[in-house]
Amino acid sequence: MEDPGWLSPREQGAWRAHLAAHRLLSYQLDRELQAFGLSLNDYEILVNLSESPGHRMRMSELADATIQSRSRLSHQISRMEAAGLVAREDCEDDRRGTYAVLTDLGWDTTQRVAPDHVASVREHFIDLLTPEQVATVEEIYTQVVDHLHSIRSVK
Repeated sequence: MEDPGWLSPREQGAWRAHLAAHRLLSYQLDRELQAFGLSLNDYEILVNLSESPGHRMRMSELADATIQSRSRLSHQISRMEAAGLVAREDCEDDRRGTYAVLTDLGWDTTQRVAPDHVASVREHFIDLLTPEQVATVEEIYTQVVDHLHSIRSVK
């Protein structure tokens, strides 16, 4: 059996700290968004739509942006439609395509929730780091994300 290149104790510590931080931070942010009747996934969709031209995205692009399967996103959009936060519209130029569109209620909800969410991100992440550490984290994760996007598009 070939040596897999085991992680050193320092590398193992870094990897496990990353996993724990990611899980705990996601859990905390999700818990705080529940006070608004939203999940972290709901909020991510609302933000993506709020930042898109016309507050709309093709469902396939939204699935890619939120790293969800198309079927999982479809179920989530159905729940958000029932809550009045988003609507679906057919693509005029592609009969198979569908847009997810932010409703007025979805926009108002995003605007109402954003200040509290940003305060939570600051409290539980940004303000725990120095400006230099924030720059380093951005550099590190940009490198990892770029790599993963490049291999994802190949497959």
